[in-house]
Amino acid sequence: MTDAPHIPVLLEPILDALLPAQRIIDGTLGAGGHSAALLAAGAGELLGLDRDPQALALARTALAPFGDRAHFAHASYGEMQAEAHKLGWNAVDAILLDVGVSSMQFDTPERGFSFRYDAPLDMRFDPTSDAPTAADLINLWDADELADIFYRYGQEHDSRRIARAIVQARPLETTTALASVIERAVPRRRDDKIHPATRVFQALRIAVNDELGVLAQALPLAMALLAADGRLAVISFHSLEDRIVKDAFRLASTDCICAPKTPICVCGHHASVRPLTKKPITADEAEIARNQRSRSAKLRIVQKLRLETR
Repeated sequence: MTDAPHIPVLLEPILDALLPAQRIIDGTLGAGGHSAALLAAGAGELLGLDRDPQALALARTALAPFGDRAHFAHASYGEMQAEAHKLGWNAVDAILLDVGVSSMQFDTPERGFSFRYDAPLDMRFDPTSDAPTAADLINLWDADELADIFYRYGQEHDSRRIARAIVQARPLETTTALASVIERAVPRRRDDKIHPATRVFQALRIAVNDELGVLAQALPLAMALLAADGRLAVISFHSLEDRIVKDAFRLASTDCICAPKTPICVCGHHASVRPLTKKPITADEAEIARNQRSRSAKLRIVQKLRLETR
């Protein structure tokens, strides 16, 4: 992976939200920036999970000074309950999820996340797995299937035109070959701030790693794993992720979810958390100046309710 320094986003709000805590899970460990800061600031023990073995190797080095206070698992955050139970943790005081792709993955050419580099179309968070790559999707899916994911996950309005162009040009095996096809299909206008391939590459990455599906499934599991008064903090980077987080937190913090005109509650649903952020926390100008990636970051936090307050 790249040797560029990793700068954890929204670090101060994360420390304020999650500490003090005896047991913490960092479900998206990355290079270990958030985790190192949490352990240095007084967290008792931390379990870090990541699907990327290269990121795990970097994090092991970064967290080595903390000895056996740091635990590691090569796993998705969707598997956090099982990994916590392996340590004998039935509940934890805090959970952090920094979802999406990391800057390190973008900046590592051979991973195929970016069209800035000529590389194989991979995009898997875990390149050691046998999961389909971006090249598999591009070369095997039909035009309708491709157009659907480009629109759904990339919000690409020219999705069908791009999908048809891809089908006609395949096989496509590299990032630059795919980007060239997209650019020919929808030439860049003078007022465009982003490359025509940007949304398609985002959509492919999300589809390859089932990012939104894993997030939607993991959030209720994470909230269930929290001890009373425990906190879950989630950093998202685009509207699709943030909407899933916002909706999951709204549902979990609501007592009755019956239809509005139902005269008597019959759902039996009870709030399990309370939101600590009415609006997402975002980076200030100083942080954005230090780290451009923080510009789009949104942090939402909930706290587990005690049984007697539900």
